[in-house]
Amino acid sequence: MTTGTALWYASRATGVVTLVLFSVVAILGIMVNRQGRLPGLPRFVVTGLHRNLSLLTVAFLGMHIVTAIADGYVHIPLLSTIVPFTSGYERFWIGLGTVAVDLMVAVIVTSLLRDRLAPAVWRSVHWLSYVSYPVAVVHSMGASKDLQSGWLLALTMTSVFGVATAIGYRVNNAFASVPRPHRVPRQLARADKAGSLR
Repeated sequence: MTTGTALWYASRATGVVTLVLFSVVAILGIMVNRQGRLPGLPRFVVTGLHRNLSLLTVAFLGMHIVTAIADGYVHIPLLSTIVPFTSGYERFWIGLGTVAVDLMVAVIVTSLLRDRLAPAVWRSVHWLSYVSYPVAVVHSMGASKDLQSGWLLALTMTSVFGVATAIGYRVNNAFASVPRPHRVPRQLARADKAGSLR
């Protein structure tokens, strides 16, 4: 196996691992409730797991980028890892990967500075991960023909299904906490009663 071939395989492998890890990180982030907990797990476990998996994802992402640039088969300039749509090779698909990376970097930097930021600022930037994930998936599917069939396609679709299921679960819980129409008159009566007691 030549060095170029090894780098090609390394780039593809680290890209797939990054996508799967990113999916798990997204699922954890979506499933965590407002108190930062998952059912049955203490907060520090969930926080530590989310943080450590995020760091592992970043490590694999870094390896994916380095091996893709070092692979001499195609020329992907270093600038295209920061500035989207500047690569001569697969400009659109590599550009989407760069957009996903840039969004992820914004989330990571604000997470590292979370104690120094207003909660609303951190939360609004953290929402970029909901944009970054589908962009990363589309980049992966477009840039790697390997993910368009066989077991890698199944793995990708399973990862996406897991994220979609977590989103559905979270949305369902949000709707379940909204007062039902038949409860509204009772809640208004209680509010009036509480106001008159003051």
